[in-house]
Amino acid sequence: MNQPLHRFKAEFFKALGHPARLVILEQLRGGERSVQELQIALEMDQSSVSQQLAVLRNKNIVDSRKEGSTVYYHVRDAMVFQLLEVARTIFNNHLIDTQAMLAQLGEEAPEPAGRK
Repeated sequence: MNQPLHRFKAEFFKALGHPARLVILEQLRGGERSVQELQIALEMDQSSVSQQLAVLRNKNIVDSRKEGSTVYYHVRDAMVFQLLEVARTIFNNHLIDTQAMLAQLGEEAPEPAGRK
């Protein structure tokens, strides 16, 4: 087993494994955003947003550029959005399966006592 490669992959997916980072990526889908714009969208303080951006930047998922005193972030590889779309499809399929199981459970449930 190629440990360094598996570790690299695991760390990449771990970087995507935080709700705030997923929201950041969704915000960046429309193009680059400043830290302040992301701060407003996430309703988080500047240091928390910067911390999440640092994780994404350290895994080469986002990159930044500075214009004056404003730092703008963008996704380095748009394939990340395709990955998120595939994940969304998988989650949707899981939800459909779960709904079907719940419907089956509802059909199997015995009548509550006292009802006839």
